[in-house]
Amino acid sequence: MGGGRKRRRQRNSSDAPPTMHPRNRYASSAPDFAALAALYPSFAPFVSVSAGGGRSTVDFTDFAATRELTRVLLLHDHGVNWWIPDGQLCPTVPNRSNYIHWIEDLLSSDLIPRISNSSETVRGFDIGTGANCIYPLLGASLLGWSFVGSDVTDVALEWAKKNVESNQHLAGLIEIRNANEVPCSSKSETVAEEAVRESTSEPVENVVRSIPPILVGVVKDSEIFDFCMCNPPFFESMEEAGLNPKTSCAGTAEEMACPGGEQAFITLIIEDSVSLKNSFRWFTSMVGRKANLKSLVSKARAVGASVVKTTEFVQGQTARWGLAWSFITPRKMVVRSSIPGKVHYSFMLQGLHRGNGAFQVLKSAEAFFCASNLSCKTDSLSFSIDVTLSDEQTEAAILDGDDLPGSIEDNSTKLHSTTGASFRILVFEQMPGTLLIRGSLLNKSLSGTFSSLFSQLEETLKLEFICEAWAS
Repeated sequence: MGGGRKRRRQRNSSDAPPTMHPRNRYASSAPDFAALAALYPSFAPFVSVSAGGGRSTVDFTDFAATRELTRVLLLHDHGVNWWIPDGQLCPTVPNRSNYIHWIEDLLSSDLIPRISNSSETVRGFDIGTGANCIYPLLGASLLGWSFVGSDVTDVALEWAKKNVESNQHLAGLIEIRNANEVPCSSKSETVAEEAVRESTSEPVENVVRSIPPILVGVVKDSEIFDFCMCNPPFFESMEEAGLNPKTSCAGTAEEMACPGGEQAFITLIIEDSVSLKNSFRWFTSMVGRKANLKSLVSKARAVGASVVKTTEFVQGQTARWGLAWSFITPRKMVVRSSIPGKVHYSFMLQGLHRGNGAFQVLKSAEAFFCASNLSCKTDSLSFSIDVTLSDEQTEAAILDGDDLPGSIEDNSTKLHSTTGASFRILVFEQMPGTLLIRGSLLNKSLSGTFSSLFSQLEETLKLEFICEAWAS
């Protein structure tokens, strides 16, 4: 029936497509091109109005048009003077603003505490700031943040500095740093070899040194940052970068492509983050391909990140994704109450491919807990996993304020009575393509830890199986 046409999964209200960040000034109304053209005559030649005085448009395949639009939006809406020469990557202001506001959300949450000796002013590190220097300029003008923006090409460094110097009200907040001035360490070269080997068939020795220093060696000793951010080279080659006929944001080879593409580049950031785990509150990167997000989340967890977050950025028909991770121990919300915490949690996985059944989900859940250095006993017959924290992990969780009522003396007594599995995960098939994942707390002194881990498990499994279903 249906002539072989694929059935599209119905969206429910919770599957509503993502929108722009609510604090993005363009979320409620798009830029009025006609009004901007009237105010800025240099923009007028790039604006077309449909017959009968209808909607005004801009040709986004025209580099000159997109550059002039970016210049006008930065000046009109942000008070920022800006320009880039031909051939450089031209950013879109609404999309880049989404990224800035998402980082603002990460920093304003209580999940990851501030680094103890960090300054009061939020400080960011922009990897590959480019000639456009868009993230430091937006972060400084919108939120008063300070930045170090790094890059490796002479043109990018020259024009980034010009754009900073053209805005004296922001110049004291932004430093442009040449990443080539510090030699790449042997560790970074080894990391680069491994990342490139995973992502390209080209001989490693031919390409590894073409990936410039990223964080290790560029971040100075004793420097502390609240976050790093990056718009990485998405493609493996400039030929691949030119395959999208709908946009023409230009860009140099260094900005657009690197051996192994974004997967290899972001892997290098993840590996560098291990050496600098105490220097950054959050590590973040934009991701251009949804298919890469799952493996990058796994890489961040594999190197010991305590928290991994993802999001989707939307601007018109363009979608990008955000990846964030931290090594800092999350702040626990201690609840002093006589009411016991929840002992059962559950969530559904719906719309799964035929090949993704209870067994595959069970093995992915097992891998998640093993990556968190937890002991697992998996029973494939009952589709269950008994997860056990070590004595040291249990003690750390309880003494760190897991959400049980009572004093430290009360908790110390419980340290001697926590034996056996900590919690149990069960996978049930409700109907073809729909699974129920249920978690039961077995050690009630670990209520907060269980709640946090189960929430992370839900995010991981939905990212792996639901996103995979949508991508096909």
